[in-house]
Amino acid sequence: MIDGLVGGRLYGEAQIRTGQNGKRFVTCKVRATNNDGDTIFVNVIGFDDDVQTALLALADADSVVLSGALIPKVWTDKNGLIKPALDMVAHRVTTAHEGRREGDA
Repeated sequence: MIDGLVGGRLYGEAQIRTGQNGKRFVTCKVRATNNDGDTIFVNVIGFDDDVQTALLALADADSVVLSGALIPKVWTDKNGLIKPALDMVAHRVTTAHEGRREGDA
């Protein structure tokens, strides 16, 4: 696995799910842009309670920075074009909301 830092915008809403073992986790998609200006989708999963809370507090298109374990992937769009993607197990989430709360304190 690769440890990485990804910054982008939430694509849609974060979703609460329950695994077969009965444990809760949160999933979401983040749209990030690489150095060439191409969009990369990051499929995020969060198991940590703080990560889940932070992801669920976000709305569509909110800015977010995540750190965690990355797994490179590819997917095929409707037109048959192969596109890059990343899967991430998020260990830490930073948002603009978090910064405002800290500044207000």
